[in-house]
Amino acid sequence: MESFKIANCPNSAYYLRNFLSVEEEEQLLRNVNNVPKPKWTQLTHRRLQNWGGIPHPKGMVVETIPQWLQLYMDKVSKLNMFGDKKPNHVLINEYQPNQGIMPHLDGPLYHPVIATLNLGSHTVLNFYKNEEKTVSFSLFLEPRSLLIQENEIYNNFRHGIEEREEDSIGESVVNLSKDDPLYGSEHLKRGTRISLTIRHVIKSTKIKIRL
Repeated sequence: MESFKIANCPNSAYYLRNFLSVEEEEQLLRNVNNVPKPKWTQLTHRRLQNWGGIPHPKGMVVETIPQWLQLYMDKVSKLNMFGDKKPNHVLINEYQPNQGIMPHLDGPLYHPVIATLNLGSHTVLNFYKNEEKTVSFSLFLEPRSLLIQENEIYNNFRHGIEEREEDSIGESVVNLSKDDPLYGSEHLKRGTRISLTIRHVIKSTKIKIRL
């Protein structure tokens, strides 16, 4: 994994381009979009699916994760970035153009590792040191890529997505070199993006619910 470590940002973030094949991305998108409508939760600026249970300080009541999703959780788990833990929770977010998410930390309910699979469209993920309002740095997330965050970047940097219809790729984006064909791109229009945030909820109950 050291070869995928992003050198120009705080410790530690890893970016894997083309972690998924085109066929895997298409299959995942079909499965995400074919779930029953009640599984979606509509928020003000996006909608989401919750798989594995609802994280709670008193413990997550475990729900069975469908095989089509477990397959990719296992693929991420094989990278050994979760240590002796196994991912047990997935949050699926859908972002339309001009939708985003406020800067936030994932917090103490989770083992301090976030793995994010990106499907459908690119986005730019901004990072903010503690409570600062100015962007410290940004990461460009491409379709089929995987981003893993841990250690300092997990604990001390809030991450968020601005509500934009298009992005420009400049010096604040630290995971692309100036030799990259995408570096310097302007007016890069967003499409519909699906993100799979894969985590390990630290506290869970022994009760298991089958859906």
